[in-house]
Amino acid sequence: MRAAFFPLYILGGALATRPFLNEPDTGFDDVFADLPAGELPPLEKLVGLPDFDAAARRHLAIQNYTYYRNGAAGEWSYRNNLEVFNRYRIKPRTMVDITNIESTLPTTILGHNFSAPFFISPCARGGYGNIDGEKGLVEGAAAGDVLYMNALLASLTIEEIAAFKKDDQVTFQQVYLDSNDTATKELFRRAEQTNSKAIVFTVDSAADGNRHRAARWGVGSADSAYTLITWDLYDHLTTLTDLPIILKGIQTVEDAQEAIKHGVPAIYLSNHGGRQIDGARSPLEVAIDIHQQAPEIFSQLEVFADGGVRYGFDVVKLLALGVRAVGLGRPFMYANVYGTDGVKRAIELLKHEIAIDAANAGIADLKKIDPNIVDWTPNWALA
Repeated sequence: MRAAFFPLYILGGALATRPFLNEPDTGFDDVFADLPAGELPPLEKLVGLPDFDAAARRHLAIQNYTYYRNGAAGEWSYRNNLEVFNRYRIKPRTMVDITNIESTLPTTILGHNFSAPFFISPCARGGYGNIDGEKGLVEGAAAGDVLYMNALLASLTIEEIAAFKKDDQVTFQQVYLDSNDTATKELFRRAEQTNSKAIVFTVDSAADGNRHRAARWGVGSADSAYTLITWDLYDHLTTLTDLPIILKGIQTVEDAQEAIKHGVPAIYLSNHGGRQIDGARSPLEVAIDIHQQAPEIFSQLEVFADGGVRYGFDVVKLLALGVRAVGLGRPFMYANVYGTDGVKRAIELLKHEIAIDAANAGIADLKKIDPNIVDWTPNWALA
């Protein structure tokens, strides 16, 4: 009997894995090949958010860059956060009047007005990127009129960060909480006295993050205790402050539905930047799951999401599913290497990309996106 012939090129295609690109090959290294080691490229020469990552990687001490860059275990969730957006292809519409798209960028987050549907996610240790700590993040957010959620484990204190705020600037305070009422009341008091408008309670960090890359450089998780986090605790916390308490780290339809039952004003889809548990789905995949299983959730409370967002249409895809506003963490931490001007530049670039990407897809209004502008069947050839 003649043996079945199986072409080797098919086998090779099946087994081959497209290499992971932390930063895309768009000519950055070619253009800045002659830049002295450690020197930052001119800010005006950066053309997109991935450029800030590349610039920070060249400029920062390896342990400082690693603190921002690292993910959990083999970093598959970190990689998936970045790669998942391109599995869902755009279906652009044409012959649509998109000339007023920029006027639709502004949005509200918990009733507060902002110039764009994205915000700066809470990220710790701004001082690892800039000697001025979070100063550039606060000032850049104010200049760009976007929300800044400052991290409890920031390099600057809550009060020091507040000192850089503009008089009318809205910020939210991220916290880690447990059943220690004394510590919780003190944190809430400080947030209230520094005029934070909401509490962002991180609930996806019940145990230490399993961060191999970070461990090699001694920059692992700063939150290493086992923590009691339950719905009963959330209910109790709401009695300790008048500020709205957002839950950050929701990763399932079931938890989103439970949040509604407990009167949570907003949920924040996040897998902690892929830093806590490897194998967790990306927030985009969670948002798709909610859209397909329980789309009413998006109208019953405000939904935010972050994770791997680097381009304008990454934001648009999340908005198309019903997400109110999209968070970005690492890109702004890298931009903060340049200080206030770097954060302002990153905000400007992302606003422009959102507008032109939406326009090229035939979207006339960012608040009225037809979800069918995207094919939500994953293309695994792009995985």
